[in-house]
Amino acid sequence: MDVPAPKSYEIRTYGCQMNVHDSERLAGLLEEAGYVRAPEGSDGDADVVVFNTCAVRENADNRLYGNLGRLAPRKASRPGMQIAVGGCLAQKDRDTIVKKAPWVDVVFGTHNIGKLPVLLERARVQEEAQVEIAESLEAFPSTLPTRRESAYAAWVSISVGCNNTCTFCIVPALRGKEKDRRPGDILAEIEALVGEGVSEITLLGQNVNAYGSDIGDREAFSKLLRACGNIEGLERVRFTSPHPRDFTDDVIEAMAETPNVMPQLHMPLQSGSDTVLKAMRRSYRQERYLGIIEKVRAAIPHAAITTDIIVGFPGETEEDFEQTLHAVREARFAQAFTFQYSKRPGTPAATMENQIPKQVVQERYERLVALQEEISWEENKKQVGRTLELMVAEGEGRKDGATHRLSGRAPDNRLVHFTKPDEEVRPGDVVTVEITYAAPHHLLAEGPVLAVRRTRAGDAWEKRTAAEAAKPAGVMLGLPKIGVPEPLPVAAGSGCGCD
Repeated sequence: MDVPAPKSYEIRTYGCQMNVHDSERLAGLLEEAGYVRAPEGSDGDADVVVFNTCAVRENADNRLYGNLGRLAPRKASRPGMQIAVGGCLAQKDRDTIVKKAPWVDVVFGTHNIGKLPVLLERARVQEEAQVEIAESLEAFPSTLPTRRESAYAAWVSISVGCNNTCTFCIVPALRGKEKDRRPGDILAEIEALVGEGVSEITLLGQNVNAYGSDIGDREAFSKLLRACGNIEGLERVRFTSPHPRDFTDDVIEAMAETPNVMPQLHMPLQSGSDTVLKAMRRSYRQERYLGIIEKVRAAIPHAAITTDIIVGFPGETEEDFEQTLHAVREARFAQAFTFQYSKRPGTPAATMENQIPKQVVQERYERLVALQEEISWEENKKQVGRTLELMVAEGEGRKDGATHRLSGRAPDNRLVHFTKPDEEVRPGDVVTVEITYAAPHHLLAEGPVLAVRRTRAGDAWEKRTAAEAAKPAGVMLGLPKIGVPEPLPVAAGSGCGCD
């Protein structure tokens, strides 16, 4: 008797780290339900195509409907194919998606991603679109099955939602008020991941250092960092993204005193102008922000600090922009993710007066990028001559094959390309190198590798690679580098930029 082939799936992910984490869970849910990932290069030829959307860009809906339109004839010619739309745009637009694209089978929101397999089956049986948007969180993403893209690094969600009311951000309206996980549940998940071979985790939250506000403990986040330091086998701990309002001295102390918490901080500035920060409803001012940076550097001298900046917010004057440039010069960020302001439907800023002309925004943006490029290069040059331990990365050096190099991440998350040693090294292993050259966005270690340490994380990668080789080839989930959040070029964005 012929056994029918399992149905295939493809997930296309847009937006921030939270969406990437959700997509790992969606993949886990579908594989638990019997689906398999579509072969690489399928480009919409899967039995189920899932769009995990972002709503924070002005043209996010145009991008979605354009992609849905391209799939319509393919779906019409392929009986049984299903299309699902989830994420922030689905939470916002709800029934509008099915009205504009009636060939969509399932629409689900940010709060009920666990329902996807059930909704797909219901749509198949009833032969009509299923739209189900929960108004509050049904289950933390981390409690759902997962299909992680990295064997050695993992996201761990500690909270969802946000209590801030930034005028440029729609995320709180779509993901709801902050809800914290119990510390014991978080630590249990981390311990389980370490047991599987993971050696680096990134604590994830829309406003990660506000953790504790929902459970009534103002020092819960620093306590969580210290608790991570007691987990045997956990080599690297990172977190993203904190808010300056909630960045307290006890967090700085925990970072400095917990050996496996990495000397890296990504903290959005958004603007250096107090006037613009007030209009954004950001509850800090330039002096407060730079004061935090000074404290972090005093406690952790080699910390690499990165940020998000929005250029051209409504009402921003040339004087306001000069204040941003001043803050950048003072802070000396290792990298900055810079955004040209764009209207985000449903946000107060979208209807503010004094929207800045596009050509003015572009000119300011180019000046900011040029300044940050110069600073990034100068800060990277300070790394030359240092001996660093790198965690070997997978697929981060696009030219590694041609240059006979491998790539890895330093403790402060800087990307380093290093000479390939004679002995085998695997993603997740650790190498010791000396930095010989600096570019604005990466470092080089051109001499021989000084030491190689094979790790349990490397063993896990090797085991997983062998298991994957026995299955049909798969595809990534739409955004590269799931696992370790990496610095992008200054001109690029890191996600929604709304923290």
